[in-house]
Amino acid sequence: ALLVIVAALYRIIPGRPYGFAPQWAMAVFAGAVIRDRKVALIIPVLSMLVSDLLYQLLYMNGMSVFPGFYAGQWQNYLLFSLITFVGFAVKKINLPSIALASLAAPTLFFLLSNFVVWFGTAGTPQGLGRPRTFAGLIMCYQDGIPFFTTSLYATLFFSSLLFGAFLLLARTRTMAVNR
Repeated sequence: ALLVIVAALYRIIPGRPYGFAPQWAMAVFAGAVIRDRKVALIIPVLSMLVSDLLYQLLYMNGMSVFPGFYAGQWQNYLLFSLITFVGFAVKKINLPSIALASLAAPTLFFLLSNFVVWFGTAGTPQGLGRPRTFAGLIMCYQDGIPFFTTSLYATLFFSSLLFGAFLLLARTRTMAVNR
């Protein structure tokens, strides 16, 4: 619960680099560490929902230019759920597997979310006015590169924090038990 709240509050900090948020790392962490897969799937989505609620409140009060809710948002929640499966694929918590998962999660999100934007959100025209051609798809991916780059850095950073703290706590607990 604390992780969900802290991540949601962090995501609404004004002036933070757009896309530099812990939710991708949370999805990888939850998938890799939490044994109950339903709970693991819910944690990153719940964090997004809480931060979107906060964004909506700020938007309604003129304190944010970003609304918390918009058409087709359910697709982002679905994609965040899918990212948790990257964490499920982590069989051993070590630097290479966490680094690989931390690169794979935002990459998967980037590829899928930009495809969804290009194809068009349910009931709306395709995103950013890009044509539904291969060239239009490439343009849509190019539009998302700054966000993608920031999300890669964020996921590597927050994965380091989450998994580092987890391993440190596990080591501390083991040392306490062995005393």
